[in-house]
Amino acid sequence: MSKFLLVAESGADIDPKFVEQYQISIVPMHVSFDDETLDDLSFPVDKIIEYHSKTGKIPKTSGSNPGEFNKVFDELHAKYPDKHIIHLAYSAVTTVSYQSAVIASEGRDYVTSIDTKQVSIGQGTIVIKVARFLEENPDCTLEEVCAEADRIIKTVHMGFIPGDLSYLKAGGRVSNAQYLGAKMLNLNPMIEILDGKLMSVKKYRGSLKFIASKVFQDLERQYNFDKDFIVLGGTATCSEEIIQNLKQAAKDSGYKEIIWMDAGCVICVHGGPGAFGIVGISKE
Repeated sequence: MSKFLLVAESGADIDPKFVEQYQISIVPMHVSFDDETLDDLSFPVDKIIEYHSKTGKIPKTSGSNPGEFNKVFDELHAKYPDKHIIHLAYSAVTTVSYQSAVIASEGRDYVTSIDTKQVSIGQGTIVIKVARFLEENPDCTLEEVCAEADRIIKTVHMGFIPGDLSYLKAGGRVSNAQYLGAKMLNLNPMIEILDGKLMSVKKYRGSLKFIASKVFQDLERQYNFDKDFIVLGGTATCSEEIIQNLKQAAKDSGYKEIIWMDAGCVICVHGGPGAFGIVGISKE
C-alpha cells in the first residue's frame, strides 16, 4: 500500500472512476454567477450555457481557498496519520489554488504541493500518471515521487480547440474584431498550455468535426507522443462525431490506452461548450 495520498482540484476534470480507483481527494474550485458562487461539480454545466445565452456574459471562475485545503488536509491526516499528502496543483499562473495550498500547508510537514503547470485534463493526466507510479512503486520515497512528478510534468502536452468563440469574446480573451474575423473566415484557434499559460498558437479553418483529426495529428507529430497512453476530452455538447473522430485517430495511430474525460464547469467557462482537447506524453 502506498505511503502517499494524492490531492487535486476539481478543475483537473479527473474521471470519477480514476478518483475512486486511486483514492484521489478533490478540492472544489468555484464558479460565480453575478452574486451567486457555486462549487465546481455541484451543478450541471447546462447552467453556464443558459447563463451565457440569457446575459451574453460568462461566469467568473476562482480557485480553491486555504480553508478548503485546510479541511481536506485535516481530514486526510486524521484518517491516515502516517501518510504524506501530495497536492498536484492546477497551473499556478492561472489561479490562486496552488498558493492557497501552500498557505494551508504551513506547519504541516506531511504536505507537499507541486505545480503541474497544466489545467483540466492536462492536470488530470499528470495526477493519473503519478497515481500509477505510486501503485507500481509502493516503497518509493518522497524525493522519488517528486522527481517522477517533475519528469511527468515536463513530458505532458495539451492542446484544445474552444467550442464557442463567443465565450472567449465575453471573457475578454479576444477582441470583437478578432471574434468577427474568425467567424467570417471559419477559423478556430488552437490553445496550448505552455509553461502553465494558455496560449493561442495556431488557427484551423473548418468545422470542429472536420478539423479534429488534423489537430490530433499535428500535436502528435509535434511532440512525438508515446503510444502507451493518450487522453482525450471535451466540454458539454461536444458532438459524438468529434468524439468518435478523435478516438478513431488515436486507434489509427496505435495507442494502447485511449482515455476520454469529460471536462467540467471551470474549463467550459473559458473554452465554451463543444470544446475538445488532446493530452499526450512525449517520448523521452
